[in-house]
Amino acid sequence: MRTEEEMMAMVLDFARQDPRIRAVTLEGSRTNPNVPRDHFQDYDISFHVTEMKSFIDDLYWIDRFGKRIIMQKPEAMAMFPPDLGNRFSYLMLYEDGNRIDLTLIPQKEAAEYRQEDKLMQVLLDKDNLFPNVPPSTDIDYWVKRPSAEFFDDCCNEFWWVSTYVAKGLWREEILFAIDHLQNYMRPMLMKMIEWHVGIQTDFLLSIGKNGKYLRRHMAAERWEKLMATFPQGSYDSVWEALFTMGDLFRETALEVGEQLDYSYPLDEDQKVTAYLRKVQALPGDAASI
Repeated sequence: MRTEEEMMAMVLDFARQDPRIRAVTLEGSRTNPNVPRDHFQDYDISFHVTEMKSFIDDLYWIDRFGKRIIMQKPEAMAMFPPDLGNRFSYLMLYEDGNRIDLTLIPQKEAAEYRQEDKLMQVLLDKDNLFPNVPPSTDIDYWVKRPSAEFFDDCCNEFWWVSTYVAKGLWREEILFAIDHLQNYMRPMLMKMIEWHVGIQTDFLLSIGKNGKYLRRHMAAERWEKLMATFPQGSYDSVWEALFTMGDLFRETALEVGEQLDYSYPLDEDQKVTAYLRKVQALPGDAASI
């Protein structure tokens, strides 16, 4: 596997020799001093270029970076509408295990791009497009203190959607139930846990994409309970995950509410939980609830 020094030298040597590339910046986890280093980290590289067309029309230049296992060009895909505006990216996994996520950016967008990500580091700047860039920081990704309204909405959404899960399980529509558990209830649970961690750390850190650093900030018992909220694919396991998720949400939200002086809707929680238990016990041929 090529080392970081070898990868950086390869990219920068290419950029120095190509007059279309006026600056090179590095983004992502490799610029974040709070992220542990490992060999799975991507190289998030941006080329700030004079024009885009020649790069996109002829891909010979990409082969300079090694033999690829697979490549994705998000802005050229029909299934996923592009969202980078005038930019174009190449996500590339190489046979030696290295991965480069390389984005082409028109140089005229340099001033705008500088404001987008405080984790950016300048590796090469031929025309002083990025003067006086401050040291990289992940402050933009720190957990944000919730307002009372956000806290209320999170609680309401969590318990409201739980009734959809129960309905789906009674109807034997397990995919419907799992979808609501995973895609609607879980984000509210994760948000509440995120706020709990934020309180413990004075809202001065990031828990990482998809909460990947949460474990280091959670008690072992609470972490195990979180893992138990992932169902195994049977109706019984989804019911169990639903109630475990409710217990964990309640436990966490009560602590968050106490610390932030927000009122947790315990009465609503208890009524909904009783309703869920009632639906769980309801015979499949019941004529009414």
